Amino acid sequence: MNRLSITVLALFLATGTPLASGPDATVTFEVEKMTCATCPITVRKAMQRVDGVKDVRVSYDEKTASVTFDPTVTTATEIGQASTDVGFPAVVSETE
Repeated sequence: MNRLSITVLALFLATGTPLASGPDATVTFEVEKMTCATCPITVRKAMQRVDGVKDVRVSYDEKTASVTFDPTVTTATEIGQASTDVGFPAVVSETE
């Protein structure tokens, strides 16, 4: 290993930040218990707080959330759990 490689590796280990990210993934969730117009706001904010999430679009009418994220940083399971933790159970849509 040369000096540059060692420095880059040391920075990665110190920060825990991936050096390169792969292509983003987009997953649609079915979201339960949304009963009012403010529920999607709560779902969106909870999902956006997950590291690696880049975009969240929630549809109250369809009871779904479409999430774009970096799969090297987080998983669909973690994103769904964030919504579930604030009272709105979210599972990956069967049509995925």
